Amino acid sequence: MADLIRPERALISVSDKTDLEEMARALSLRGVELVSTGGTAKALRAAGLEVRDVSELTGFPEMMDGRVKTLHPMVHGGLLALRDDAGHTASMEEHGIAPIDILVVNLYPFEATVAKGADWDTCIENIDIGGPAMLRAAAKNHAHVAVVTDPEDYGALLEELDGNDGATSFAFRRNLAQITYARTASYDAAVSTWMAGAMKIEAPRRRTFAGTLAQTMRYGENPHQSAAFYTDGSGRPGVATAKQLQGKELSYNNINDTDAAFELVSEFAGQGPACAIIKHANPCGVAGGATLADAYSRAFDCDRTSAFGGIVALNRPLDAETAAAIAEIFTEVVIAPGADDAAREIFAAKKNLRLLITDGLADPAAAATTVRQVSGGYLVQDRDAHHLDPAGLTVATKRAPSEAEMADLIFAWTVAKHVKSNAIVYAKDGATVGVGAGQMSRVDSTRIAARKAEDMAEALGLSEPPTRGSVVASDAFFPFPDGLLAAAEAGATAVIQPGGSMRDKDVIAAADEAGLAMVLTGVRHFRH
Repeated sequence: MADLIRPERALISVSDKTDLEEMARALSLRGVELVSTGGTAKALRAAGLEVRDVSELTGFPEMMDGRVKTLHPMVHGGLLALRDDAGHTASMEEHGIAPIDILVVNLYPFEATVAKGADWDTCIENIDIGGPAMLRAAAKNHAHVAVVTDPEDYGALLEELDGNDGATSFAFRRNLAQITYARTASYDAAVSTWMAGAMKIEAPRRRTFAGTLAQTMRYGENPHQSAAFYTDGSGRPGVATAKQLQGKELSYNNINDTDAAFELVSEFAGQGPACAIIKHANPCGVAGGATLADAYSRAFDCDRTSAFGGIVALNRPLDAETAAAIAEIFTEVVIAPGADDAAREIFAAKKNLRLLITDGLADPAAAATTVRQVSGGYLVQDRDAHHLDPAGLTVATKRAPSEAEMADLIFAWTVAKHVKSNAIVYAKDGATVGVGAGQMSRVDSTRIAARKAEDMAEALGLSEPPTRGSVVASDAFFPFPDGLLAAAEAGATAVIQPGGSMRDKDVIAAADEAGLAMVLTGVRHFRH
């Protein structure tokens, strides 16, 4: 097998015409014959380049509305033939098959068609057949053929030719082959996933996942772990689609925490100004306010210690007043659906602070899947997109919540959905005043959250913990009255929880005895 191969012929067939003319002209100037199909050939001729039609190569016209044009031995023989195999070369000579040394193909825009909400027939017509077949053939024969499926690699191809006196190296061709197989795999994954969804198949027999590299990282959760960030092409507003205006490159933990923060604050789309501050994927403070600065201040007050080095997410474009308040302490990342010039100028002095701007908020009700790897497999589930309908709540106690309590109960429940289980959230006047997360015992979460409120009172110089007169949300039912009574002891006056425990009657009786109002959602929000 030869290392360096000088190409004589390239077959080019692309849907994405980005940089097509420049790449093809560069190949032509290097003496490479251009063979092409349909719209690509037309575009190259319009640019003044000499192109040979693939139908001339095959002896067959393009037919069936372009469905059949490259599925032919003259094409696949030229891609698959081993140039150093006497039997292969004899077959090429016998049948007049010319070698194809470079293949440039990108596929029908299937993913973009699905993203636009096209109907079944339109999506089917945008499934490429000949393209993947050629790509796989050329990639298999990378010992002799260079295959390019992404305009991003055009420059690398031309640099390779320049650096090797018009030839490509085996290492370069092999690298392109790996990129190609990843692309055809992701394409097939997109098609199979779309079909399963369109056919409402909840658990397909086989399931594939694909992503596009967005960023390599210095390390993962810890310095001894390697990591990279991939996007899934869904375009969901958030950390994957945000534009970073300043600051260092995002780390693995930054991305994970920023996603958690933005998903939480997006729950308050269409409402007043809101802010969520996240630390280690859990909210340490969430609040609404009369202004964005007010919302940030109230969220910050919930746990000033944990907010240091945290992630701040806002549901409104960042303004100067809010930026000035955030800049008073060390903050890792701020993410918001916009930022005015004055806010950007304030942050410009904070070189290490990352500012991310999104195209709107994420839709908390949008259908999606979550994937988690376990030893030997994957766990796949629908994303928790449940939205609480107040009309569906059941008042379980003798006393019903007041209007103010009900507003805080709904707020606390919304936050609890984004807290690691076991989750307990105390809220008062549209702001968290204590959060207990990730404990093995619900009672412990209740007490930790109450203790956080005591720390808040000390930091703010309050006469009593803000849990006095607060409400409390529990992401799952109270299995015993002890957790509920701990909340009552902390000063909560109303409770929201799913219900469904075998001891619901005991819990409800304890709530009545303590004078609490309690509503049941019938929905659990475990988050692990």
